[in-house]
Amino acid sequence: MKKNLKNIFYTVSALSLLTLASCEKKLDESFANPNAQVKQPIETLLPGVIANMVVSASANGSFYGTQRDLQYIGKFIQYWATNTTLNRQDQMGDWFGTSTPDLMGDIWAMHYYGHGQNIERIIEWGTEEKKWDYVGVAQAIRAWGWLTLTDVTDDVILYEAFNPGQLVFKYDPQSEVYKVIKSLCMQALENLSKTGDGVSQANLALGDAYFNDGDVEKWKRFVYAVMARTYHRTTNKTDYKADSVIYWANKYLEGTGATTNLRVTWSNAGASGTYSWYCPFRGNIGTFRQTKFIADLMMGDNSRFLRTNIADTIDPRAWYIIRENPNGTFKGTRPNKGTDGLATADQPANFWGGTFASTAVPSSDAGSRYIFKNKALWPITTASEMHFLKSEAYYKKADKPNALASYIAAINSNFDHLIASYEESVPAANKITTAKRNTFFDNTTNVPPSAALTLSHIMLQKYIAMYGWGGVETWVDIRRFHYTDNESGATATSPEQQVYADFAPPTGTDLWSGNNSKWIYRQRPRYNSEYLYNIAELNRLGAFASDYITKPCWFSER
Repeated sequence: MKKNLKNIFYTVSALSLLTLASCEKKLDESFANPNAQVKQPIETLLPGVIANMVVSASANGSFYGTQRDLQYIGKFIQYWATNTTLNRQDQMGDWFGTSTPDLMGDIWAMHYYGHGQNIERIIEWGTEEKKWDYVGVAQAIRAWGWLTLTDVTDDVILYEAFNPGQLVFKYDPQSEVYKVIKSLCMQALENLSKTGDGVSQANLALGDAYFNDGDVEKWKRFVYAVMARTYHRTTNKTDYKADSVIYWANKYLEGTGATTNLRVTWSNAGASGTYSWYCPFRGNIGTFRQTKFIADLMMGDNSRFLRTNIADTIDPRAWYIIRENPNGTFKGTRPNKGTDGLATADQPANFWGGTFASTAVPSSDAGSRYIFKNKALWPITTASEMHFLKSEAYYKKADKPNALASYIAAINSNFDHLIASYEESVPAANKITTAKRNTFFDNTTNVPPSAALTLSHIMLQKYIAMYGWGGVETWVDIRRFHYTDNESGATATSPEQQVYADFAPPTGTDLWSGNNSKWIYRQRPRYNSEYLYNIAELNRLGAFASDYITKPCWFSER
């Protein structure tokens, strides 16, 4: 995927640091251990680390990163569902007990294997060479990795990680992970603020060509986003610090940050790993179809954003992020429902522009839009997300005027992002115009007076703005509200309503039988390391139970 991706020499994690002490010395001398700490230019290590934030290939032919796990997470949160029935992830199940138990372990592998010793070496050697910008970037990615990993698994190997002298490892609770993330972020900011010595924008760009192009100010914003997310994870705790969320989100949005979206780019060099996982070239999501939930949100058929009459326009962003049907409207399917009884003319196109029934890979991406094109930018975080974090934080402070101002800024930022980066292949007649945009914001169903603003408004609009790429953050949000929580504190102008209005998780036979009638709250640790080598610790956690994935994460507990 990335330039210099072949230079991933140190893909050794806390999960695979096995040494063959019995090897004869002459064998060691003849065949150098590729996992040995032979010093390499850190400029050649960083591209692989950044690649692993999204998706990249390792030497053994496996793929790791967030994009692969988002295939499944996207089904739990109803970004998409399969165009047929009996898909295990549509039913909120995992791959445990199947012939492919490692699936849904890619974020785990990304953090411990793809990042693992690579980041350790960048920090070590960058410190020796006084390349403080590289050190700060490595610390920033490590913090982001810890957050992303604990977001999906809860307990993780934290304090004993990356220790080559161990074969089994102790898990630590999520509350401890948050402390380490904050500490790493502060260290990263300190190093990213240093000048002189080996610090050089041009040199940093050698390893950072496909993300921030060596711009340390963007890397600082990346750290601010990690801090804002981390502080915001604890909304269900009594010590939740809304002001800290607002502070760090504002740091991100200062100056040019108000329009800054941090996105990964692709080299599109012709090999599989140089394109996004979701594009036609890769051919991975031929069975994915948008759900009824997102289609109803965009169409105005959701009870929170219900069109009061047929003359009301649909959300103009629909033409950018989801797909119309032959009738020119937007409909979707429910998990495990296949066509969901939709007439052929109401069945949405697939994300590459083919028919609902078609799973064939097109010869080009001309019919694809948004993040589903071959060279689509893939956001890691956006200004819109930071505004939404502020909006919810202000709302929890009972400051509705500021909550509304941030809510409006968040949606505006999302409009800007789509117009600037994702208009390719949108039909000319359906591109967002100033008039369409004004109509949307003038509609009080979309933008109510501050007194009528609800958490439901904020969370549903955030769901739209992060659709497709922001699955980890969206899954965190939905689990914070336990999928179907109602908003408390109802008033005459804001009656009590489900925060994620009309979101209906699978139940009955549509829910995976191994879950014991409960919804999924976590992914398991990666099978081919933990379940083979760290058995005693997993037994302590209860991770061999079929319904372990339904155990709530610490952040979601009140």
